[in-house]
Amino acid sequence: MDETSQKIVDAAMVLIREKGYVATTTKEIAKTAGVNECTLFRKFQSKKEIVLEGVSQAQWRAGITPDIFEKVSWELTTDLEMFMRMYMDRMTPEFVNLSIGLRAPQIYEETAPFIQKVPQAFLTAFTDYLRKMQEKGKLPETEIDTFAVTFFSAVFGYTFLRASFGEAFVKVGQDAYIRHSVQMLVKGLERV
Repeated sequence: MDETSQKIVDAAMVLIREKGYVATTTKEIAKTAGVNECTLFRKFQSKKEIVLEGVSQAQWRAGITPDIFEKVSWELTTDLEMFMRMYMDRMTPEFVNLSIGLRAPQIYEETAPFIQKVPQAFLTAFTDYLRKMQEKGKLPETEIDTFAVTFFSAVFGYTFLRASFGEAFVKVGQDAYIRHSVQMLVKGLERV
């Protein structure tokens, strides 16, 4: 992709993050990108095409890919904390807002597969990790898929609540949340 096209994509994604898909116009995208609207339409046929190019880029999915979860220690508490932290550090309030903006009914059918790549990346890496931990005898026999979804729900829920409502609603800081959540989950697994 050439530099001008990337500027247009970046501008569109920033505006959608701030205003949502419907409220973002091609005129604003062009202005933010520092190009005229004619240039925008020479590069892309529509606002939807720009957005679909953006969601196809890992940088606009918070850089969450399975490989960011590869540095495991094979120690359950440490690794669970790492999984949570890696997701939470990347899924900032700005990316939460972008994810919400990409769910507009006019584009959701096309953006959903890209939006879903974020939880898929986490769940793929995490379930693979859990299976290997069981193989190593470091994790009791448990329903891995259920545990993975439960764990991800705790990560996802905290991240979205904090991004949506801030500290006025979520009074527990990220580090404390990670530490205490992991402690509870590990204690629960020990009882299985």
